[in-house]
Amino acid sequence: MKFDDLQAQIRAARTPLRISGHGSKDFYGEAPRGEALSTLTLNGITAYEPSELYISALAGTPIADVEAALAEQRQRLAFEPPRFGGRGTVGGMVAAGLSGPSRAALGSVRDHVLGAVLINGNGELLSFGGTVMKNVAGFDVSRALAGSMGQLGLITEVTLKVLPLPAATATLRFDLDQPAALQALNAWGGQPLPIEASAWWDGALLLRLAGANAAVEAACRRLGGDVIPADMAAPFWTGLRDQGDEFFVGAQRAVAGGARLWRLSLPGTAPELRLHGEQLIEWGGAQRWVVTPMELAAVREAAAGAGGHATLFRALDKSPGAFAPLSAPLAAIHRRLKAAFDPRGVFNPGRLYAGL
Repeated sequence: MKFDDLQAQIRAARTPLRISGHGSKDFYGEAPRGEALSTLTLNGITAYEPSELYISALAGTPIADVEAALAEQRQRLAFEPPRFGGRGTVGGMVAAGLSGPSRAALGSVRDHVLGAVLINGNGELLSFGGTVMKNVAGFDVSRALAGSMGQLGLITEVTLKVLPLPAATATLRFDLDQPAALQALNAWGGQPLPIEASAWWDGALLLRLAGANAAVEAACRRLGGDVIPADMAAPFWTGLRDQGDEFFVGAQRAVAGGARLWRLSLPGTAPELRLHGEQLIEWGGAQRWVVTPMELAAVREAAAGAGGHATLFRALDKSPGAFAPLSAPLAAIHRRLKAAFDPRGVFNPGRLYAGL
């Protein structure tokens, strides 16, 4: 694949460039601005070795295309990236760094990135990482691209670790209030149980078990609860992954009315946060979604008091800042990384923080 035209466009840029695929995550972070630089011409799977558990794809390739190829070999992207109506692309997936229900058990986007190719702010083509975990040259750089919101360069190709589909899955439901659900999740988290995902909302806790048949069957007997039929459970987990289920649909309506959707990252052992509004809890208690009209400072203070931080995920007004403020040392690292990869400051200015 030749990237000459993209390199030339970047070298010639005298105003900021806004990197975008289908724009499925334009709502995330600060508002995108600048001249459009599309990744959609970068489309296709460039390498796939099922026996070696890796796949490489160009940045504009739909996530759905990658997953279709993996499904033919009974493999998957274990971190379950949200696809936002099928419009999500591989480059946007890495740049946003968002993961789905299985993240707590199987790792994040960053944990599955083996290598990446990008064009930096000087129009230079750079390659980092490889196709297996032992190829560590440049490994940290390729992982640093996860969640960078396109501020370090134009991602052109990504190599990802893939995993086999589990032999068996089951979904269990428990009627529990939030404190009891958190207590149960913390207790189960310290036991050898094949829990792959969890979700609590509106008085119900759902667990997804995955693994060998014997392990899943034994866990079902041990944990109890109500077994949810597979044809009902699958749409629930898909909706949760793609943020299209009842909670998120309701959240978007509330946001349109002036509320805010927050994404809180907390220690899994953090107690219930008594915040006004609806909450959905994932990742064994480590990710908590909150729809609330509360003041920004109150939400961020509550998250910090519990040992975590809060991201303003969806809102009509994000002028106070989408992401939690950085400490001085972390802000300095961000500035140095930006200067090293994009010295002219042409890529996605301000998508993470003002001044970057």
